[in-house]
Amino acid sequence: MADLILDIRNLKIEATAYPPGEPPQDIVIVDGVSLTLEKGKVLGLIGESGAGKSTIGLSAMSYGRGGVRLTGGEVRLGGQEIRAAGPRALRAIRGDRVTYVAQSAAAAFNPAKRLMDQVIETSLQHGLSTRAEAEKRAVMLFAKLGLPNPESFGNRYPHQVSGGQLQRAMTAMALCPKPDLVIFDEPTTALDVTTQIDVLAAIKEAIRDTGVAALYITHDLAVVAQVSDDILVLRHGKMVEKGSADQIINAPREAYTKALVSVRQIEHPAKPATSPVVLSVDHVTARYRGTHFDVLKDVTVELRQGQTLAVVGESGSGKSTLARVITGLLPPRSGRIRFDGRDLTPAFANRTRDDLRELQMIYQMADVAMNPRHTVGTIIGRPLEFYFGLKGEGKRRRVQELLDEIEMGKGFIDRYPAELSGGQKQRVCIARALAAKPKLIICDEVTSALDPLVADGILKLLLNLQKVEGVAYLFITHDLATVKAIADSIAVMYRGEVVRYGTKTEVLAPPFDDYTDLLLSSVPEMRLGWLEEVIAHRRMEAAGN
Repeated sequence: MADLILDIRNLKIEATAYPPGEPPQDIVIVDGVSLTLEKGKVLGLIGESGAGKSTIGLSAMSYGRGGVRLTGGEVRLGGQEIRAAGPRALRAIRGDRVTYVAQSAAAAFNPAKRLMDQVIETSLQHGLSTRAEAEKRAVMLFAKLGLPNPESFGNRYPHQVSGGQLQRAMTAMALCPKPDLVIFDEPTTALDVTTQIDVLAAIKEAIRDTGVAALYITHDLAVVAQVSDDILVLRHGKMVEKGSADQIINAPREAYTKALVSVRQIEHPAKPATSPVVLSVDHVTARYRGTHFDVLKDVTVELRQGQTLAVVGESGSGKSTLARVITGLLPPRSGRIRFDGRDLTPAFANRTRDDLRELQMIYQMADVAMNPRHTVGTIIGRPLEFYFGLKGEGKRRRVQELLDEIEMGKGFIDRYPAELSGGQKQRVCIARALAAKPKLIICDEVTSALDPLVADGILKLLLNLQKVEGVAYLFITHDLATVKAIADSIAVMYRGEVVRYGTKTEVLAPPFDDYTDLLLSSVPEMRLGWLEEVIAHRRMEAAGN
């Protein structure tokens, strides 16, 4: 086939594991995967963490990171077998015929170099063009990708542009050498839904206009459906199902694919506002020390016992800052916070033990929220000992009860965090918060780093625990699907202000203010053509203005 760019056959990839106290073991992480990709086409690779998506994507460059080894099968790029190619041949291929777009552009760019120098670097290193020609193509790509002031954009440093702009700049860097194949590795996962739309649209248009072939790696089926011609579903390093985007979305054959398609369909009717108010934030304004502008501006919200208030908005809207004010980590300049009928002292250090116990927090990154040298039993047991004086067998028994409550059962109490999956780590953090018998738990983006199926399980667990324990949740998120699934009331924040507030029914019902309308319309839907409809609608609105 003249247009065949990538042909992978029976790919096998292995790595070496080093279990504590045991000899090294070779493990298979990709087993017998085959795929083909033609010029101008996009193949989506989808699956949960550990499915082998990124590992397979990087194999298209004959690269295995972290000691990963390509041990079997064939990887043909434009008809050339590259798995057995030597270092010199691979250096000639990488950055020329095949390029890579990483998940976190902020971590991938050199902060000390201007964007233009980094975007054109590979073109110059491979001798593909002169500097003037490379800069001209970069400016063209900046314009095509919708970046502001394309002629001067490259003069900026990475810290001088937004996350969405930096992700598009990385796409320009990948396209600048005119490659045959681009690997997109979760390029929008770390972005807000509003920014994600712009980046997705820019990527899709750039692929169409340049005719490049692309692998698009993600765990979000709704996202991959917008950019892919075909989709390959992976699990545990094996191929589950492969088909056209239309077939995978509308007529999946395998049980695992059906589960991915149906995820986030939790039905949670909003509760009536009849229970007592447990948290009242009244006209709170706050700013960070050393700054001259307010990051929270006259914020007023309330949360009732046994209910969930979802605080939603893009990065920088003030969601997590509100949590810091409530927990006492950032005393407000003005305003009042009442908790369970009493005024909360603004500063954390001056709060009572009951204040601390009854108001707990679960963080976004469970990995960094637990001491890796402590067992699960020690982690959950700390608040039991600190607040209730439990020790010995009594503490261990209560820890096991909490593990049962979060559906982890026996066998986990003596494990370390490194021995747990991402979802299990987050469940342990939930159990640690529950150990204090709180009246309110602040959940700060607790599902945003998890795969959809795992996140779905966490949300169901939180809802079940709320029914049993009667605990209230302040749920901070930028994921509108999560909001619809768990919220009783919603506060939409934008630039430090609450721009829309009320029950779930009220907030999600039109007419909408401009920002809420933008936010709701940016949530990817599990249907083909949705992205084109959103882009067309926004262009019509822009033309009308």
